[in-house]
Amino acid sequence: MAKAKVKLAPKGKATKRTAEQARPFAPPLTVSHPDLLVDGSDDRFRELIYLFVEVLGRLNMCREAFGRSIGLTGSQFAVLVGVAYRQGVQGVTIKRLAQYIHLAPTHVTTEVGRLIRRGLLVKCAADDDRRSVLVSLTDEGQEVVASVNEFVRRVNDILFDGVTSQDVLHAETLFNRLSRNSEFAIADLKVAERESQDRF
Repeated sequence: MAKAKVKLAPKGKATKRTAEQARPFAPPLTVSHPDLLVDGSDDRFRELIYLFVEVLGRLNMCREAFGRSIGLTGSQFAVLVGVAYRQGVQGVTIKRLAQYIHLAPTHVTTEVGRLIRRGLLVKCAADDDRRSVLVSLTDEGQEVVASVNEFVRRVNDILFDGVTSQDVLHAETLFNRLSRNSEFAIADLKVAERESQDRF
């Protein structure tokens, strides 16, 4: 049986759309929680996600700029400042530091090693547990943190201009929940990726 010939439109000439094709495409919902829908639409939710991505990207740009101003990467800046605010009298453990700055312990360990080689951090054993390693600033590390503080404060004052204490409280509640939920979401992503790899 001969195949029916498909008539192609000349190059550069738009084809006429049928009435069926002219209907606007209605994308499926990207979330189903009722509280996140407005009149059955997830449009506001998607705009919020895009806004999150934009803001988080800009916050990361600020961190990278803070780091560059003292010859460090953004992650190294976060580790250095994290130590400054959590070292106390003896120092801070890698685990507690990682929890505070929300970076993976392995990544923090790597950056701590680099900052030690730069002479900004030092490691020592805890007095109450010689097996526990504590990290603290060197004198040079303290000077570096102090030197960048004015820059950080100026940018933060611009970033959070008009933000109230109530806004901060709501944001903290929201991001703490998102942080917890994201652990389950990442686990689900990994399962989906493994299943996809098994199929192909």
